[in-house]
Amino acid sequence: MTEVVEGGVVLDSTAFYAGGGGQPYDTGVLISEDQEHPVTQVGRSEGKIVHRIEGPAPAAGASITGRIDWERRYHLMRTHTALHILCGVIWRDYGAKVTGGDMRPGEARMDFELEQMSAEFAQEVEEKINAEVAAARDVLVGNLTREEAEQVPDLIRTKINLLPPGIREVRTIEIKGLDTQADGGTHVANTREVGVIKVVR
Repeated sequence: MTEVVEGGVVLDSTAFYAGGGGQPYDTGVLISEDQEHPVTQVGRSEGKIVHRIEGPAPAAGASITGRIDWERRYHLMRTHTALHILCGVIWRDYGAKVTGGDMRPGEARMDFELEQMSAEFAQEVEEKINAEVAAARDVLVGNLTREEAEQVPDLIRTKINLLPPGIREVRTIEIKGLDTQADGGTHVANTREVGVIKVVR
């Protein structure tokens, strides 16, 4: 079922990721009565997930099928998991927290509070993170109550705790044997799906 609101279309359920935690929103199409409505942006407004579309909206109450741009989503899943591998290695081996970052399909930046950087350090990190890709570690999704999450000191890896106060259940992503973090984004099922990671600067 469809609700047409200012700025887009709200569905009773959706597979589109609305963005968050550094991961961009999904794009794709909404299909109604054989007509495709390109989805250019997905976001949250007043507790609802709103799909911004090009052109006229489908009729309110219409039956809708959504189709995400899978190639873009899968690139983001691989990229997001690569960042967790990087974060896990940097935390495990150097004890540094995340201070910022950015993510696009196939390319990302993550900032850490480190005493020094060098080309040799970058090469060392690249070798370590690719060893974790090759280790074919399973990536598992879990949930903790907020009270349970607050008992895990390393669950929030950012320097500033970005967990909204109203969240009562905390979704976690565990890279088996490497890393567990609070996270609401999409990921691959195993590190081998990430492919080769390059540290470019």
